[in-house]
Amino acid sequence: MKILVTGAAGFIGYHLSTLLLSRGHQVVGLDNINDYYDVNLKYARLNDLGVAGEGVSEFGIENKSTIHSDFRFVRINLEDRNRINHLFEIEKFDIVCNLAAQAGVRYSIENPHAYVDSNIVGYVNLLEACRATKVKHLVYASSSSVYGLNSKIPFSTKDTVDTPISLYAASKKSNELMAHTYSHLFGLATTGLRFFTVYGPWGRPDMAAYLFAEGIRNNKPIKVFNHGNMERDFTYVGDIVEGVMRIIEASVEKRKGNLYKVYNIGNNNSVKLIDYIASIEKNLGKKAEKIMMDMQPGDVAKTWADVTELIKDYDYQPNTSMEEGVEKFINWYKIYNNIV
Repeated sequence: MKILVTGAAGFIGYHLSTLLLSRGHQVVGLDNINDYYDVNLKYARLNDLGVAGEGVSEFGIENKSTIHSDFRFVRINLEDRNRINHLFEIEKFDIVCNLAAQAGVRYSIENPHAYVDSNIVGYVNLLEACRATKVKHLVYASSSSVYGLNSKIPFSTKDTVDTPISLYAASKKSNELMAHTYSHLFGLATTGLRFFTVYGPWGRPDMAAYLFAEGIRNNKPIKVFNHGNMERDFTYVGDIVEGVMRIIEASVEKRKGNLYKVYNIGNNNSVKLIDYIASIEKNLGKKAEKIMMDMQPGDVAKTWADVTELIKDYDYQPNTSMEEGVEKFINWYKIYNNIV
């Protein structure tokens, strides 16, 4: 199949593109390579996919991989409707997987317009392009943050999600609502995936694992919010992209004609933040100096994904333990940062 992966220079997009290529699919990667975090990490991911050189930084230019004959990359903003429409008209994608978004809960408090531009305007452009070119299936990233003030644990897709506590969460909920509209009006098959605290090699510098590793390595204190009473459904990136790949490769018919669907995708387990930090300490061979902090605005104390539906429909099997996943992350972190 020919598959568009937006956010291909991003953390999950890079891993998904790699997996899809290993499965024999044609992949067109799209990213705007913005400077929300160090662009050198984004370029390094693309280089690992065989795309490098001056052309990568130019908007609208197709770049062919020197490693994967079935991978091409193009730099485009999702808000650029004309370029998006032109790309869809030329390529005639079978499947679109939208992983491009302005990420980060706390950054949405500081810079709301970036979220409206990418997560709402850009998302509508993708929906329209999918409709116009008769894309078979749109798979898109939602987020566990849509559960907001929900106090019921574990989080279920049957729970009401009407209380988002950040603009990021609100933008992701709006994606689900718009997908429902396009499935209903135009028969576009859509699948939303509520990601739960993804981590692993090539992870973003603003994510907890990277921030903790940096602090511990450089003998700087790390901030532990809610005085250590935080729990997260930490999910290894390899398990995440395996689940996404299963959805992409499977026929929507197995959902008994249900064109619109939303799933949780996580590890089906909640881990204490203190234990997560301890595992990072163990793999770095250093103890962290911890500063206990109050809860941050827009944050929640505990997340835990009920992935029953994803297991039932797609035989999703998250099987990477937190200890194993952290070890893989730290091994990559040491190599990437030239730590002996």
